[in-house]
Amino acid sequence: MAITDSQPLCLLAVTEERREGGHSQPASPGCPSLLCGSPTAMESSEFRRRGREMVDYIADYLEGLEGRRVYPNVEPGYLRPLLPSCAPQEPDTFEEIMKDVERVIMPGVTHWHSPHFFAYFPTANSFPSLLADMLSGAIGCIGFSWAASPACTELETVMLDWLGKMLQLPAAFLAEDNSEGGGVIQGSASEATLMALLAARSRAIRRLQAAHPELTDAAIMEKLVAYFSDQAHSSVERATLIGGVKFKAIPSDDKFSMRGSALQEALRKDKAAGLIPFFVVATLGTTSCCSFDNLLELGPLCNKEDVWLHIDAAYAGSAFICPEFRHLLNGVEFADSFNFNPHKWLLVNFDCSAMWVRRRVDLIGTFKLDPVYLTHSHQDSGLITDYRHWQLPLGRRFRSLKMWFVFRMYGVTGLQAYIRKHVRLAREFESWVNQDPRFEVCAEVTLGLVCFRLKGSNKLNEVLLDRINSTGKIHLVPCLLRDKFVLRFAICSRTVESAHVRFAWGHIQALATSLLETWRE
Repeated sequence: MAITDSQPLCLLAVTEERREGGHSQPASPGCPSLLCGSPTAMESSEFRRRGREMVDYIADYLEGLEGRRVYPNVEPGYLRPLLPSCAPQEPDTFEEIMKDVERVIMPGVTHWHSPHFFAYFPTANSFPSLLADMLSGAIGCIGFSWAASPACTELETVMLDWLGKMLQLPAAFLAEDNSEGGGVIQGSASEATLMALLAARSRAIRRLQAAHPELTDAAIMEKLVAYFSDQAHSSVERATLIGGVKFKAIPSDDKFSMRGSALQEALRKDKAAGLIPFFVVATLGTTSCCSFDNLLELGPLCNKEDVWLHIDAAYAGSAFICPEFRHLLNGVEFADSFNFNPHKWLLVNFDCSAMWVRRRVDLIGTFKLDPVYLTHSHQDSGLITDYRHWQLPLGRRFRSLKMWFVFRMYGVTGLQAYIRKHVRLAREFESWVNQDPRFEVCAEVTLGLVCFRLKGSNKLNEVLLDRINSTGKIHLVPCLLRDKFVLRFAICSRTVESAHVRFAWGHIQALATSLLETWRE
């Protein structure tokens, strides 16, 4: 146990320790240190030293990721036998903890930021964002209201306006000039979809009860119906289950896109059956294959039918800061709410999900409660935002610091270059797949995702994927497209280069060759 000048002398009585199960145990019961107060785990002087060591460790980790196995070779339950059965009675040293990071934690980590990670979608990571997160943790405010920490609230409002302008969002979604709309940072796109659905549900109930006061909430809710593409993320269906409403999955077209005609037919049938359409989710950049629902058809239809339109662009939204991809967002002017995740592809680390609403009163009116202990003298001034009314939790971190640091240190041009690099690498991979007659590309490549497979059965591709991941050299995940088992190759890492993509393709080809030599259906 390390003894610093700031620790009481009575701790010397417990320096004789025995090692058991990976942490320290007192040499005998009846610790003398209890008589003179609890020791401080770390004072500022040691924090300065350990902080520098941690920054070095993090930098070394990120710089050395290419040499680590990207997908862990452990079995479920691997960790418990490596740890004691209970917490230590006496403090361990920082050195002992860091040794156990490598011994216990790292063997079970899937290294999402490895240049050999091509699974799921990116999770953002950058040094400016990491530094801002450290500062957020140090400030440690819980920004549920303006008064709880004015800078936390006001920087978030400004950053969502900055980002909205980068995307060329309609002015109605920005908070400046006292508009009716505005932005908020949610924890995830799942939260944003749920918030939008609950706000839409509340709006629909209020409107119907205004015309028909005899209707109860329950009578209305049993008839409410939400709609989304059959390619939408599972979190959208989950939001309807939490919200207690019916849902319909709209069949997508041959490009995996939800079209206005298909939605219109579903609305017609449900209205004829006495149901109440109230909420539509349009996905821009679906998880399975990065397809895009047709906003220019869906938007006018939703406005005509007085149905809330929410746009989920969790992955693809970051690309809209590039002029050449902004057309994919055309039709956003018809939306009631819009969301994407800077923590996926905009170098702002998790969690940071940006959500905008056209009319903030629709969101706030659903969740607003003001107990005395949360009220403050400025809340009715009309000049401030209390973000607790815009989200499910009460507490919230100072997440806008990450956006502020990243936007300033990269600039819009730097972020655009980052997006374009990933798209270019995806196009390279697509070209290599097309050159090998054994493989096929299964969906249009628009951004940084390529869906491909060996020509043959689903079982053949399942075995290929298992061999790819079991080697631990690269990591992929699958999807189902029209009942076809498909491999997804997503450009993810901040540090990935053409050489890494070429290595991955060579590795896939070699495994496919070996598999096909012995394959029998």
